[in-house]
Amino acid sequence: MRTHVALLRGINVGGSGKVPMADLRRLLTERGFTEVATYIQSGNVVLTSSVADPAAVATTIEEILRDDFAVPRPVVTFTRDEYLAALAANPFPQVTEPKQLHAIFRAAAPTEAELTGLDTALAAERAAGGQGDAAVIGRVVYLHLPDGLGRSTLAARLTSRSRAADGGGTARNWATVGKLAELLGS
Repeated sequence: MRTHVALLRGINVGGSGKVPMADLRRLLTERGFTEVATYIQSGNVVLTSSVADPAAVATTIEEILRDDFAVPRPVVTFTRDEYLAALAANPFPQVTEPKQLHAIFRAAAPTEAELTGLDTALAAERAAGGQGDAAVIGRVVYLHLPDGLGRSTLAARLTSRSRAADGGGTARNWATVGKLAELLGS
């Protein structure tokens, strides 16, 4: 059995994509997942599965979202070890305020074009006088946003649906990242 972290994009945000977590936990259990736990209402799931492949786990959860909730959303899944490695790889360990540090978890590592887009977004952040910074390690884009997520040119460019620079990933603040690690028993 493998433990996975599944991050559902756009769940219970702004009145759309409504997915009750109790119902999601029940449906995941009915599909054979065990030790299913959720954290807050925004689509953070830790579960155990006989399926080793995180992409296959994501596909099953996407099917549940589409078929049972009529909420088609992408799901990004990491194994327990991958998730904990991403937590340990934080390139901004000096940031102590969890609201200033975010991670965009992606299904795949950024392409060269997406890395170029990140460089462009960083340049725009600097031109606007922002202090934000970003780093990519594997399938995770780490964002240090000292001015806050809502005021960051960098964050706006990276999470814009029209640009898809986030590669279909889903962002979490560092407090949530840490809480999920606690659910993993780390």
